Amino acid sequence: MDFCEVREKYPKFIYNDYKITEEEDKIVIEYHFEIENLTKFNPRIEILKKNFKFNKINSNEVKNIVFNLGMVEAISYFKSTCSPQFFIKCGKLDAFQESWFKKLYYLGLGEFRFINNIKIEQNKLVEFISIGEEIEVKQNDDKFSGCVIPVGGGKDSNVTMDLLKNYKNDSLVFMIGGKKVSKECAKVAGYTDEQIIEVKRIIDKNLLNLNKQGFFNGHTPFSAIVAFISYLCSYMLGKKYIALSNEDSANETNVDGENINHQYSKTIEFENDFREYARKYLKADIEYFSMLRPISELQIAMLFSRIENFHTIFKSCNVGSKSEPWVWCCDCPKCLFVYTILSPFLYKEKLINIFGEDLFEKENLLKTFVELCGYGETKPFECVGTYSEIRFAISKTIENLEKQDKKLPYLLEYYKNNFELSKENLLEFYNENNNLPKEFAEILKDKLLFVWVLFL
Repeated sequence: MDFCEVREKYPKFIYNDYKITEEEDKIVIEYHFEIENLTKFNPRIEILKKNFKFNKINSNEVKNIVFNLGMVEAISYFKSTCSPQFFIKCGKLDAFQESWFKKLYYLGLGEFRFINNIKIEQNKLVEFISIGEEIEVKQNDDKFSGCVIPVGGGKDSNVTMDLLKNYKNDSLVFMIGGKKVSKECAKVAGYTDEQIIEVKRIIDKNLLNLNKQGFFNGHTPFSAIVAFISYLCSYMLGKKYIALSNEDSANETNVDGENINHQYSKTIEFENDFREYARKYLKADIEYFSMLRPISELQIAMLFSRIENFHTIFKSCNVGSKSEPWVWCCDCPKCLFVYTILSPFLYKEKLINIFGEDLFEKENLLKTFVELCGYGETKPFECVGTYSEIRFAISKTIENLEKQDKKLPYLLEYYKNNFELSKENLLEFYNENNNLPKEFAEILKDKLLFVWVLFL
């Protein structure tokens, strides 16, 4: 489809309304979106109640968070036509908010724009037109405590749960979708089912129908949804800290010379933007930050290599997540990245025990391998580490094998014959540009010092 023609044919996207309903076993949020003269959407978010005591469900403050969450949820539907006008009938944005959401839509849809070859300036992608009433919100001065830890099942959130194990009694884990792997990881970390906040996100089928008809489709900033939903749950449950597991590596773009980042809503830029937005408009004593922001994927792999009780459980392959049970597909960029970044610490038998085979021997992964190393046209559009740390991991694994006089597997032999080995020491990296509260920063630094001794 032609981008300009679609926008001309469907110029209006409408955020009509939202509804919050408290049922016996869950809190249901339903949104009402519309692409004028095309279709309507009624996506739902369900928060399971379990034994939790959710407060202020019908307050203006909760309604305000839900309204703002709807602005992010709408991105999945807006992208079908990228209608130039976005009418808001159930709330009101001021100039700062309009600018904030314009940035989120534009950069959060960066990969989407690149894949669909959409060329447009940030200020021209969408115009927000508020025709609803402003929601009056007061500053909440309640003193919140404890942590909410978003968990997806991968190595990163497992490291965060391990780092914060002494906070377990006053903490909850949070997950969207509630896959078996994610729950098993939480339980290995010592959390009971009654300490898991489970959220279901139900996509409207009309969106899937538009995808089948050839309307625009692509990646959206999922972590921005996590930000608002976890904030909503933290607010209703009185939790002070939202401790994510986004790392410094997420800041690297996928396309050289362009701000196109698959992980945009995991970056420090978005984290800072969200913190500012929450202070101005969500108005509660809640701290949103990433526990792993000061360190790299490489260092997370180093820490993860020491918590072996997670090794045969964790999963982060997006292809394999579509099957039941969740598996490592062993053929995608994410699988090869995780295998590579863990290789300096776990290669060979322990990694094969996790993945089921030696990915470094797979010749069909050569193109992906070269792209991960930074010698292809673009970085794979997955949550993967930086070029420098991938090169370091490969070089370190080659060094380890050669010290033992062991034969190099296919991909490592290819790297040695075609590229320069890294001589950097990346294991002592620490980025002070982060939002960790002091007590959490001390926990991370202490753990790093302990593990550095083992590997340096």
